Amino acid sequence: MQLLSINTGQKQPILNAKKTGATGIYKTPVQGPVEISTAGLPGDAICDVENHGGADQAVYVYTTPDYAWWSAELGTELAPGTFGENLTIDEIESAHLCIGDCLHIGAVTLQVTAPRVPCVTLATRMDDPFFVKRFRAAERPGVYCRVLQAGAIQAGATVILAPYAGATVTVLEMFRDFYTPDLTAATIRRYLAAPLAIRARTSKEEQARKLQIG
Repeated sequence: MQLLSINTGQKQPILNAKKTGATGIYKTPVQGPVEISTAGLPGDAICDVENHGGADQAVYVYTTPDYAWWSAELGTELAPGTFGENLTIDEIESAHLCIGDCLHIGAVTLQVTAPRVPCVTLATRMDDPFFVKRFRAAERPGVYCRVLQAGAIQAGATVILAPYAGATVTVLEMFRDFYTPDLTAATIRRYLAAPLAIRARTSKEEQARKLQIG
């Protein structure tokens, strides 16, 4: 696999946004080496901090097979950064990744922690009030990652996938289960055994308490 593009976005106003009234979803490619820290990419605006950003969702990744599907679906070519991703990589569909998988890009190591769940900001960015439903139905969510090893990366670098060896769930399963309010105790235990993003873990822990799962 290869890193095709590194993308960042500045804070700007957006209609129908959440309470901040602003977004960083409009991302464009940046040139030269970029230093990734555990907080993400320098100069990349995170406005809705309740749902985005943080150590466990520091970097958002989207892939060219997913872009190719959307380009065919929408009848237009989509540029890297259109979906608000920080990194655009090739070859693999995002839904095929698993929570805990690692992406090695030079000295940098990212770990998959959660799928992206669509919201009204994405619909506004795509100029389609029905895009949240379309994104859900497409099941091509992209993935959030935590940064296990910080460092510099540059477009064109090789990306090496290292599958997670422990208990985990697929990104697609987690994406689908976000819309399923009543998970089984066994399913919740599997989630809690995986290296989830903290927002997802908090949600699953709350479900476990309601079911009195020890």
